[in-house]
Amino acid sequence: MRKFFFFALFGSLALATGCGGGGSSNNGGSGGGGAVANSVPIVVNAGLVNSADTAFASVTVCVPGTSNCQTIDNMVIDTGSTGLRILKSSLTLPLTQAKGPTGNPLLNCGQFVSFFTWGPVMTADVKMAGEVASSVPIQVIGDADTGFPNPAPACKASSTTEANTVSTLGGNGILGVGPFLQDCGSGCAGPTSNPGFYYECPSPSVCGPTAANVPTNQQVANPISFFAGDNNGVVIQLPQVPAAGAPSVNGTMIFGIGTQSNNGLGNATVFTLLSDGTFSTLFAGQSYPGSFIDSGSNGIFFLTTNDPGIKGTGIFNCTDSQGNPNGFYCTPQTVNLSATNEGTNGHTNIVNFSVADANSLPVSNTAFNDLTGSNPGSFDWGLGFFFGRTVFTAIEGQSTPGGPGPFFAY
Repeated sequence: MRKFFFFALFGSLALATGCGGGGSSNNGGSGGGGAVANSVPIVVNAGLVNSADTAFASVTVCVPGTSNCQTIDNMVIDTGSTGLRILKSSLTLPLTQAKGPTGNPLLNCGQFVSFFTWGPVMTADVKMAGEVASSVPIQVIGDADTGFPNPAPACKASSTTEANTVSTLGGNGILGVGPFLQDCGSGCAGPTSNPGFYYECPSPSVCGPTAANVPTNQQVANPISFFAGDNNGVVIQLPQVPAAGAPSVNGTMIFGIGTQSNNGLGNATVFTLLSDGTFSTLFAGQSYPGSFIDSGSNGIFFLTTNDPGIKGTGIFNCTDSQGNPNGFYCTPQTVNLSATNEGTNGHTNIVNFSVADANSLPVSNTAFNDLTGSNPGSFDWGLGFFFGRTVFTAIEGQSTPGGPGPFFAY
C-alpha cells in the first residue's frame, strides 16, 4: 500500500506509501510537448494559515469539456503524494461525482502520514500553464453536499485527524505530483490486501464497510500524467535562502523531464526508487531505508534525539509555551550534518544540511533550509531540501532520458 508523505506541523503532506505499481498512464509516453508553455510560478510564503516551508501554486479546474472553469490559488505542492485534492469550501464548480464499479457513489480516503482526507471522487479538466489534463479523477475534500459527510469507519481509523479545512491542510487543497500514476494503484484494484483508499456508498449511512476494488483508471490520478506532452514528471526549482530564512521565495514548477529545453536532466544524479517511492539514506554509519523527498513536508524530518547519530550533538526536541513537544528540533547553536542518499540503482550523493533552533528562527520569515524535526527510522527530505536545487520527480513507467520512472533526481 502507498502512504502519502505530507508532514506539516502546522501540518505536512504525505500519503501513506506502499502499494506497488499503479498501472498505465492514459496517454502512454512522455511526449514532446512542442512549444506549449510548460512552467508555472510557485511561491513559498505564509499562505492562508501563517505556514512555514510550504510551496504553493495555482490550479485551474473546469467542468470537463467546457469553458466553465475556476482558478484556485494556494494549492500546496506535494511531491510526496499523488492526485489533486481540493477543499469543497474553495470550489464552486458543479462537478459530477464518479460512480464505483457497482454503480454507487465513489468516495476516496486519502491516507496521509499525519491525517486522512475524505470526500467524493469527481472528474475535472485540469489546466496549468499551457498544459491540459482532460477528465482527471480528483478528490473533493469535505463535501457534505454529496450526502456522505461521514468517513467510512476503516478510513476514520487510519488516522486520528481528518483534514477537511484550510487550517488543517494549510491551503485550499493538495496538488500531489509524486512519482506515481494513481494514489493507490494495483493494490486497490484487486480483491486481496486492499488498503482501503476507496469506498462505494449506496446510502448516506452506509459506506463500505469493506473497501471497493476500483480499476486504476478510476482512481485519483496524477494530473501531469494526463497531459498530452510533458507528462513524464515534474521539476521544482527554488533559490537558496539564508540561514535565518527569507520572508518569501519565488520559484518555478516545470512539467516534463527531457521533453523541452527547460527541463533537461543535465548533470543531475538519478535515484531510482522502491515500489513505495522510497530510497535509502546513510547517516552516521547506518542505513535508513524508507527515505523520501517530499515538498509537502515543512521541514527536514529525520530520526529522533535518541538516535546514536544525534546524541551528543546538542539537538533536542522543541517545546511550545505549555512545555509540549511541537515536532521540531531545537539546539543551542546551529549543528551542521551530512548524510548520503542512495537509489536502488546504486547512485549516491552527499547532502550537507543544518539543524537550527526552530524556536529561535525569525517569525517574520517563512522559507527555511534548516528547519528540522523528528521522523523515526528514516529521512523525510522536506521543502528545506529543495532550496538551491533543481529537483526532478519522474512518474512510474514513463520514459525519460534518465530511464523510466519512478525516480527522484537532483
